[in-house]
Amino acid sequence: MSAGTITFAQASNMAMDEALATDESVFLLGEDIADREGGGVAKVTAGLSTKHGAHRVRSTPISEQAIAGAAVGAALAGMRPVAEIMLANFLAVAMDQIVNHAAKIRFMSGGQTGVPLTIRTMSGAGMGSGGQHSDMPEAWLAHVPGLKVVTGSTPAEVKGLLLSCIFDDDPCIFLETMPTYWDKGPAPEPGLRIPLGKANIARPGNDVTVISYGRPVAQVLALAERLAGEGIGVEVIDLRTISPLDKDTVLASVGRTGRAVVVHEAVTRFGVGAEISAMIAEELRGDTRTPVVRVGSRNCPVPFARVLEQEFMYSDARIEAAIREVM
Repeated sequence: MSAGTITFAQASNMAMDEALATDESVFLLGEDIADREGGGVAKVTAGLSTKHGAHRVRSTPISEQAIAGAAVGAALAGMRPVAEIMLANFLAVAMDQIVNHAAKIRFMSGGQTGVPLTIRTMSGAGMGSGGQHSDMPEAWLAHVPGLKVVTGSTPAEVKGLLLSCIFDDDPCIFLETMPTYWDKGPAPEPGLRIPLGKANIARPGNDVTVISYGRPVAQVLALAERLAGEGIGVEVIDLRTISPLDKDTVLASVGRTGRAVVVHEAVTRFGVGAEISAMIAEELRGDTRTPVVRVGSRNCPVPFARVLEQEFMYSDARIEAAIREVM
């Protein structure tokens, strides 16, 4: 690997390393994250406890409730904890701590008490991990007032967004996609922080707006490049922050192109695409050439068998069909 490229896993590691070096109030906690236990199940935290000390990179018991609860308490005491919930499905075990405590304390204290914690978690279908280890639960989390929900589409974006989450004064959930951990991309400049709540126009275009985030963005960009050869100008918006949603960027683009497709890995029904579709309908009031088309995965638990898992997932073919439909 050249000095100019990093993997997604390295990007997260770099962000945490930089945060630990910058601010003594930052510490990490989670199952097996210290080097003595292997540096995390996917090695994302490898080397950090050796460099910064086991008192700041703390392996915990296997208890998501304890991890999230300790993180909330530490944040209330003035620390900036970065908690790893190993797999996104396991957030369900800690939803009381996340939803009823972390997300609500600022509101219930009249704004007097912030909760500057970040929860990192990974998921993603396509690796045969089964239904209890592969869901993308961003819609659960985005539905909760008080939480910021963030994900990156390139290693540089992951580094800049995660660093911004760690130094944000409100609770952030940072979603990492396990199947992309070892994919490579250009390394960012040191110190890069990407503002939360601001989408990125990853590719300009005039004919159709495709709104996405996380892993599908790279696939949409590759497809947009190919469709450009047919004279179809695809504008690609990478949300970066799922909640709060950058309405202005999305509406300005769709208002100009008149066509919209929303792509996400999570199941289509009741997903983020439904919220974006409703927002476009309500705000633009029919001032589009065609209805919004959503592309997501099928409405069932993630299958274990590879052939079924591939059929479950959103695909390049389905994204292309959606773009051609609105065209």
